[in-house]
Amino acid sequence: MSTATTVRKQFPVTDMTCAACAVSVESVLGHQPGVMSAAVNFATQSVLVEYEPAKISPDDMKKALQGIGYDLIVAEPEAAKEEAENIQRKHYEDLRRRTIWAVVLAVPLGILGMFFMDLPYVEYVMWAISTPLVLWLGRSFFINAWKQARHRSANMDTLVALSTGIAYIFSVFNTLFPDFWHSRGLHAHVYFEAAGFVVAFILLGKLLEERAKANTSSAIKKLMGLQPKTVTIVHPGGHTMEIPVAQVRIGDLLLVKPGEKIPVDGIIESGASYVDESMLSGEPVAVAKSAGDRILAGTINQKGSFQFKAEKVGGDTLLAQIIRMVQEAQGSKAPVQKLVDRIAAVFVPVVIVIALMAFGTWWMLGGENGLTQGLLAMVTVLVIACPCALGLATPTAIMVGVGKGAEQGILIKDAESLELAHRIQAVVLDKTGTITAGKPVVKNLIWAEKTDSAGWQNVLFSLEKNSEHPLAEAVVSFLEEQAKPVHLEKIESITGKGIIAEFEGKKVFAGNLALMQEHGLTFPESLQTASALQEKEANTVIYFANNQQILALAAIADPVKPSSVEAVRELRDMGIEVYLLTGDNRRTAAAVAEQVGIGHFQAEVLPADKEAFVKQLQEQGKIVAMVGDGINDSQALVRADVSIAMGKGSDIAMDVAKMTLMSSDLGKIPAAIRLSRHTVAAIRQNLFWAFIYNVIGIPIAAGVLYPVNGFLLNPMIAGAAMALSSVSVVSNSLRLKWRK
Repeated sequence: MSTATTVRKQFPVTDMTCAACAVSVESVLGHQPGVMSAAVNFATQSVLVEYEPAKISPDDMKKALQGIGYDLIVAEPEAAKEEAENIQRKHYEDLRRRTIWAVVLAVPLGILGMFFMDLPYVEYVMWAISTPLVLWLGRSFFINAWKQARHRSANMDTLVALSTGIAYIFSVFNTLFPDFWHSRGLHAHVYFEAAGFVVAFILLGKLLEERAKANTSSAIKKLMGLQPKTVTIVHPGGHTMEIPVAQVRIGDLLLVKPGEKIPVDGIIESGASYVDESMLSGEPVAVAKSAGDRILAGTINQKGSFQFKAEKVGGDTLLAQIIRMVQEAQGSKAPVQKLVDRIAAVFVPVVIVIALMAFGTWWMLGGENGLTQGLLAMVTVLVIACPCALGLATPTAIMVGVGKGAEQGILIKDAESLELAHRIQAVVLDKTGTITAGKPVVKNLIWAEKTDSAGWQNVLFSLEKNSEHPLAEAVVSFLEEQAKPVHLEKIESITGKGIIAEFEGKKVFAGNLALMQEHGLTFPESLQTASALQEKEANTVIYFANNQQILALAAIADPVKPSSVEAVRELRDMGIEVYLLTGDNRRTAAAVAEQVGIGHFQAEVLPADKEAFVKQLQEQGKIVAMVGDGINDSQALVRADVSIAMGKGSDIAMDVAKMTLMSSDLGKIPAAIRLSRHTVAAIRQNLFWAFIYNVIGIPIAAGVLYPVNGFLLNPMIAGAAMALSSVSVVSNSLRLKWRK
């Protein structure tokens, strides 16, 4: 049975004003035929949709959202981003302009309401000031509330429009018909200043919120700023020309001068330099690059200049993939958000019911001022309720957490893994390429007594240069500067054993002990002792011989990375169990485990054994993280609760893993767990304050304290509190940026 092809794509959404809007957008898109899933991020004003292009198009989704008062930008990613940024910029400028005018009008309105209510015709002056403030500067609340009402929905704009609209209409009635109340022995109060101040405070709160939200996406902006706009292309004739980076094609020869950013991924053809890769890997030391080395878009060339051939361009570069991954992770939902969404979906209707109940209770039980106090309580309840704080609590923390991770070279694929990482109880580490460097080096080259080492090392160098084995590569690297190549004949590579050739008509050998024994070569006693000692130290031994005896042995080891010991210690200090799994022999595994301080290890394991071990830990009730860098780790990575790939490893491991460390530094793992703990703590703090604010604020606004101590909350204070709640939640998330 063939499976339908699905596409995951992020679209900007416009006209969302609160968490209830996000829930509506998600619900409508989620119910469209052909849409597998839709996750709205209110903080980024975007939706991540997985859909079947055969059943639904982005234009169909756009029409569905326009039907309920929102809009979807469906242009190509670059154009969509530009359009969304233009809309956002215009929206911010409009909001800023309206806020300034609202504050300018609210100040005299408040002064009149507090100190000059006894002046003749003051109600008419206040009416004149409040009308443009409420009906013009606050018009967006009424427009959006009407859109929602037409589609039998409600959001924060509904609450603001109802509260300010009721206060304004009630005040107009009392200004025009004061005798209605005077004939009943009551004073005709007006609340123009309350309606005006609420609009001013909420606009000010939204402006501060927009500014704070812009800061949460600074990591993406930094990443996007890494790619230069233009690049120098080298034409076949050798002449150079500056072209836009968008015009670069695979195979183009490009020139990078000192201090320039590298525009696309490629391979150096000529020249050499040092390249600062810290923006991608988090490693501060510049890396030496010369012909044949790979370079990446967004990294910065230091002093030298070089020419390189473009290999990956546009959206295929590693930088573009990182940006895409970070955007998707920032837009994804943490599991806790699902509960918040369910609350946000019913929040506004519940608040309206509470406001009506407060009005009814005051009207019936409030005595001669019951109707007035009831209207005031209803307005205050509608003003103080804040679904925005709830809607921003989780996504802003996730955005900052994922962005901070990207800056540190920790790529997090989704919010779920970021949230889950703080609960990790066991970390399973692969050995080669994870704890060790994954690049064997010669620790010792020991010659038999009375051997012409200077002459024979040229033969050993030439012999190993003809082998493709990684261990042979280590010997070649070790001898490169001191040995000279010699002519060899009849070269024969023997899989699993080594290599044989003829030098000056006689056979020479390089390989393991089995190859030496197979050809009956004499093993000098001094080399036997040295061999036993090297094997005891868990080094791999390669032998070199002529047609009579073994002449030398090379002790080769895969060195432990300097950061591994400290990383394991940090993990253990955090209360996390650390395990080592390797396909290598038991002696090597034991030596590495002892060197880095790991108490539990398993050697000679197959890929399926790694997965089984992770499963075994999970069955004990542990939350398990698997860290690996190769194809052989991919099964275990899929099985683990949190999968972490080392960025210098295979593409398969990186595709499978939920987190990718862009450098080979194992110290990034404790850093990722700390980041998760800080992010989850920020989410919990945000949700606590958002819930507490509403749970305490709404009853006080309704007047529950009045029978106890005569306290009634002023709608103006309620408006200020509502504005502050959203700003405080976003500000708390931004604190993550400065956490170590």
